[in-house]
Amino acid sequence: MFKYLFRRLMSLIPVVIIISIMLFSFVKMMPGDPVHVMLGGGAGIEDPKQYQKAYDALYEELGLDKSLPEQYVRWVANTAKGNLGYSTSNNKPVKDVIARPLKNTVVLNVISIILSFVISIIVGIKSAVKQGSMYDKSWQVASIVGISMPTLLISVLLIYVFSIKLKILPIGGMPSMLDDGSIAYYKALFPYMVLPLITLTIGSFAGMIRYVRNAMLEVLSSDYIRTARAKGLDEKVVIYSHAFRNALIPVVTIVAGSLPGIFGGAAITEQIFAWNGIGKVLIDAVNSIDLNLVLAMNMFYAVLSLVSNILMDISYALVDPRVKLD
Repeated sequence: MFKYLFRRLMSLIPVVIIISIMLFSFVKMMPGDPVHVMLGGGAGIEDPKQYQKAYDALYEELGLDKSLPEQYVRWVANTAKGNLGYSTSNNKPVKDVIARPLKNTVVLNVISIILSFVISIIVGIKSAVKQGSMYDKSWQVASIVGISMPTLLISVLLIYVFSIKLKILPIGGMPSMLDDGSIAYYKALFPYMVLPLITLTIGSFAGMIRYVRNAMLEVLSSDYIRTARAKGLDEKVVIYSHAFRNALIPVVTIVAGSLPGIFGGAAITEQIFAWNGIGKVLIDAVNSIDLNLVLAMNMFYAVLSLVSNILMDISYALVDPRVKLD
């Protein structure tokens, strides 16, 4: 296992280098002048010479006077040391800008993934076992509706019902108290988390239910399942001990492969509900031409995609003993 992980991590090095070069090049091609934005567009500096002097000093301080290869090498070296650069729109280091939003996004998405997985497994197995029943047909319709509905529409409907009509949940935002990691803070956070959490969960489990159901139907029609039933084994043993584990293999692919997509989709949800997460930070960074912040966010998504592939392979081995990581 450890040898396999080491080889996989080593093979990712050239991939990360290529991705970093592409991202750096694309970000540098973005229109706009971050130095001009950082200086507030020249507001408060009436003398053009004084503005140009401040502009040149800041331009040199940010390393923008260097060639692109030099800027890239400098960026990679600083990133390897944990220095993600300076956020021009927030006037503080990038790592300080993304620390709390990253935590908020991880909490929201981890809970959403767990809920989606649990609901999908329960509903998908029961739908497969009761194929053609009213229960199965109802969930098939519900899953199609969930897949068809965009995140924006789901968010608006939830806000209209629970915030405007019933007035039991806040429309959006975050609690005003300081995030000290205490139970009191998370109690205050929970009402603000409910609507974005429901939005992400609906978007995830709607499609996952169909994968679980179809995987279970395929396994339940296998010869070894018919043999197990012919031996007189209890139906629960047949379903959960024999069929379920084999049906998990394609489901694991969906769950592991959906990690980057879930985090990416959270950007829209976070923007709608004013949730202080990295998705909202990325959108604000693009709008304010904050190049270092945009680079850091995109590298996070790129690395997350690579890690999800490794998790997918490890999950295969855990679910199916026939798969060996040699």
